[in-house]
Amino acid sequence: MKQLFYFFLFVSFQCVSAQVFEKETIKNSGDNDKRINLVILSEGYQTGELAQFKTDATNFVNAMFGQSPFKEYTSYFNVHIIKVPSTQSGADHPGTATDVTEPASPVRFVDTYFNATFDSFGFHRLLFYEIDGNYANNTEIKINSVLADNFPTYDQALILVNSTIYGGSGGEFPMASKGVSNGVSSTEIAIHELGHSMFNLKDEYFPLEEGYFGEAINMTQQNSPSLVKWKNWMNTNGISTYQYNNSGFAANWYRPHQGCKMRYLSYPFCAVCKEGVIEKIHTLVSPIDSYSPISNSITSPTFPIHFHLNLIKPIPNTLKSIWTLNASNFTNDVDDINVLESDLNTGINTLTVAVNDPSSFLKVDNHDSFHVYTVTWTIDNSALGIKGITSYIANYNIAMYPNPTNTIVNFKFESDNNAQLKVVISSLDGKKIKILSIENHHTNQVDISNLSTGMYLTHFYSGNTLIASKKLVKN
Repeated sequence: MKQLFYFFLFVSFQCVSAQVFEKETIKNSGDNDKRINLVILSEGYQTGELAQFKTDATNFVNAMFGQSPFKEYTSYFNVHIIKVPSTQSGADHPGTATDVTEPASPVRFVDTYFNATFDSFGFHRLLFYEIDGNYANNTEIKINSVLADNFPTYDQALILVNSTIYGGSGGEFPMASKGVSNGVSSTEIAIHELGHSMFNLKDEYFPLEEGYFGEAINMTQQNSPSLVKWKNWMNTNGISTYQYNNSGFAANWYRPHQGCKMRYLSYPFCAVCKEGVIEKIHTLVSPIDSYSPISNSITSPTFPIHFHLNLIKPIPNTLKSIWTLNASNFTNDVDDINVLESDLNTGINTLTVAVNDPSSFLKVDNHDSFHVYTVTWTIDNSALGIKGITSYIANYNIAMYPNPTNTIVNFKFESDNNAQLKVVISSLDGKKIKILSIENHHTNQVDISNLSTGMYLTHFYSGNTLIASKKLVKN
């Protein structure tokens, strides 16, 4: 991981000594290398309080995965805790906040591992790993060191603080206490902040400083209903284009919803943010957990030959699969198939399954990008029987934009498989109108200005295997 590389590059000059702490997995959905690994660090828990830390971390996990879309995609995550003991309990309260009349809480200083401090940057509820950004540098080194020494393959880390006073903060390593204020738990701060650090969501509240505004999943300067990036959600689930403010620079920026978790804690994520979270999940994790047979695992195959997929399924399952044998549809939406001798040609046969997720959380038909995951088996069938079976897995991220369009449509795909994709644009009655090839990491522009206004089908093929289909709208 990039974080780990830069960390080791840095500490090679800093002589930071390794410290190994007790670790425990509190949510196990599968192999770590095939899941998103969330790591929770303890802060302000003495050695005798680490059992309580596990309870508090478990309560946080239950709260997070009780909410959409984490509830539906819970099987894509593992959660691990690192039990980092502190000399004393709690967090610092310097009594230096400027947004309250101090002391709003008893002034105290405690010796904790990551220096958790309320009143940071002058805000009483801002619980950060130091009083400000200047002091935070050394603590960030400690956080990175603990992660590198104890769980270097983490995807996201957060810090849970042993304090019943409400507070938290964001950044690379979100931090939250276990306090409650006006019925809202600090857990909500952590989930909101994970929306930033892990899923690239923006805040939807105002006031924000000008530097925090920027084009993102849930923030834009475009307010045209037909052009805004969440156009496919417009006028559903409360989605529209709402100004951050009616004057000043914020008047030029728009959010998708008036009551999203990225604006108000304890609210659910809006449809646009849920879609962004799920897209990131699919970027990080393939829904294909494993498959069989793998290459040459069957030394003397006999018929029928059994093929199996083990999928990481959302709850309820929204995954769809298309099985093709020698470019012809074999079956759909099953995890197991049997191939008979009569199904095969003499010579080389190709069996492919393509998996995608057309969840109702995603506006897949007109979404700019979508994810397809494939397994391909090559079956060498001779007159004397099966000579061998080889297999490989590939992931595709395919983009077709803008959509709708009246002139130019762009096609692009990224894959760990360097093969070309064939794109076939057809009318709804099946007539092929345009056929083109696109190469990995290249963008192809196609002029469709001569086509009649209406809807078309775009099919994407890897070799002779259909891996995805998408609707194209010509204005």
